[in-house]
Amino acid sequence: MVNVADLRSLSRQELEDKITALKKSLFNMVSQKEAGRIEQPSGIKVTRRDIARIMTVLREMKLSSK
Repeated sequence: MVNVADLRSLSRQELEDKITALKKSLFNMVSQKEAGRIEQPSGIKVTRRDIARIMTVLREMKLSSK
């Protein structure tokens, strides 16, 4: 789980890189789930929420820069 305060201290590029990495990880987890060999199915939920948190922080940055 990602802390929002830590996310706000990162740059826009770092946040976008984190989203890319999390999306790749999510893809792998979903693939493993479909194959029936995932160890922690709850990781999918956590990863989706982390992506949403990062996207929210990016949106806040975009709105505050206007």
